[in-house]
Amino acid sequence: MNTKDALQELSDQLKGQGYIADQRIVMTLHLAQLLQKPILLEGPAGVGKTEIAKVLAVLQEAELIRLQCYEGLDASQAIYEWNYQRQLLYLKLSEQDGRPLAEKEADLFSRDYLLERPLLKAISSASPSVLLIDELDRADEEFESFLLEMLSDWQISIPEIGTIKARQVPTVVITSNRTRELSDALRRRCLYLWIDYPDQAKELAIVRSRLPAIDRDLAASITHFMASVREQRLEKTPGIAETLDWATALAALHIDHLDQETVAATLGVILKDWKDVREVTDSLSELLERTGVKSKVG
Repeated sequence: MNTKDALQELSDQLKGQGYIADQRIVMTLHLAQLLQKPILLEGPAGVGKTEIAKVLAVLQEAELIRLQCYEGLDASQAIYEWNYQRQLLYLKLSEQDGRPLAEKEADLFSRDYLLERPLLKAISSASPSVLLIDELDRADEEFESFLLEMLSDWQISIPEIGTIKARQVPTVVITSNRTRELSDALRRRCLYLWIDYPDQAKELAIVRSRLPAIDRDLAASITHFMASVREQRLEKTPGIAETLDWATALAALHIDHLDQETVAATLGVILKDWKDVREVTDSLSELLERTGVKSKVG
């Protein structure tokens, strides 16, 4: 299959899973498979970065292994730790067996007593896997050094055991909301994608793909309104996930058009900060008029 056909097939597969991808995204995902390189996805929260890993896992019929990053994350939580309870039980049971201590220690620090955390699990898997390292920017800078060996050589070193090499190279997707700058060393090892909020046409395509039964005019009004809302000065700008939640909620209420009363009553679906709710409420008439909805004041 030539490159053009391969890209078209991948684009169709993504669309079949409800993920509308532009040429830049499709090419990056294709290259990641060809070159066995990780993908670094950056962009604001809620634009579909995590969803890419989920869709890839489905398309590759692979296990999705997720590492959710947070401040204070360390190797024992991300790579491995020893099963201390099993080790203590082993020591107790072997007290009277007469074997040399060195022999017991060799057994004690074998893989039988190792608890695999996401990074080691992905490396050790004999079947296809997609490793999602989600919101890496939330982890401390020191944690990135734990990743470099794996991303460079597809291996992990454990002092008591040695080096464990990947049985099958996982597809790695790293996401960041840019709350801090990631290191150059990490960036060099990845293919890079910046994903922003979609334009109205793309978001409409996403809504209609995910909710094929939704009224077409309602879907258009929703995405026009969301585009206008994102132009406001908000604390937490709503993403695609909020658009889909709102569209689902309105469809569940059997609403086929937007009006001021309905929008005001359902703002909590798309806005998650009281200041944002007040800001949008104060501008609601203007926002709806931009959307093409003639609203009544009061």
